[in-house]
Amino acid sequence: MLVVGGVTVLGAAAAAWLVAGRILRPLRDVAATARTITDTDLSGRIPESGDADELGDLVRTVNAMLDRVETGFDAQRRFVDDAGHELRTPITIVRGHLEVLDPADPDDVRATVALVDDELVRMNRMVGDLLLLARSEQPAFLHPEPVDVAELTADAFGKVARLGDRAWALETTADVEAVLDPQRITQAVVALADNACRHTAPGDRIGIGSQLTGGWLRFWVSDTGPGVSPADRARIFERFARGSAAAPRSDGAGLGLAIVRAIAVAHGGQVLLDSVPGRGATFTVVIPAVARQEGP
Repeated sequence: MLVVGGVTVLGAAAAAWLVAGRILRPLRDVAATARTITDTDLSGRIPESGDADELGDLVRTVNAMLDRVETGFDAQRRFVDDAGHELRTPITIVRGHLEVLDPADPDDVRATVALVDDELVRMNRMVGDLLLLARSEQPAFLHPEPVDVAELTADAFGKVARLGDRAWALETTADVEAVLDPQRITQAVVALADNACRHTAPGDRIGIGSQLTGGWLRFWVSDTGPGVSPADRARIFERFARGSAAAPRSDGAGLGLAIVRAIAVAHGGQVLLDSVPGRGATFTVVIPAVARQEGP
């Protein structure tokens, strides 16, 4: 009886040790992962076993939290890097002209003040665009609501029709009510129209429209400008990227198309480009057509 009892106790202790080790393993993984995370590397994640118990839920919750922290950290780091890189040029320009300013020459003073004011306006717009891109990765970026798409398209057309002396045309509108953020979609259409206006000449045609196709809403801006070269298509949606046909120095910072893409992605969609060099370009924001939920 003593032998059997001793073996039983040893077996129970071994089983308890194995069970306790299995239960505590996710906690050890949490501690090990936390030790590997630094202020420059947030890529570490806790291995998931796929169990549907409380510890499995804890592991998935902690990994989701780390995903959100890494996303926010990356957004802040990109903002700091982009701001530091792009603001250096206008600051250098302002300092250079102030250093050679002749206070006794009124013409030189007026020209320098005008240049400094222009650079400050450009810097202010650049910072605003960078902040908008940083916020685009946060859940509160969109405020969706039921919207009459046809009315939204017509309103956006009325706003952009005065951007320049162009042959503006409202091509078609989607007669449907969908859930989306009307301000962000309008912002995307205005940005695309402004981009089209910058790359066309007076009298060129710029068309705007919306359409419901296969469960997807499409908002497009087409123009008869020079189009987009194949070499530029892969990069014009990146931050601070400009097409080869753009002016060496323009009022924009190369963030307009990046903002349009961020708005489309936040809606669960994308931006498409259809262009033939010399025959114009069509930029299309494609988002899911989320129907309005009727009340009980």
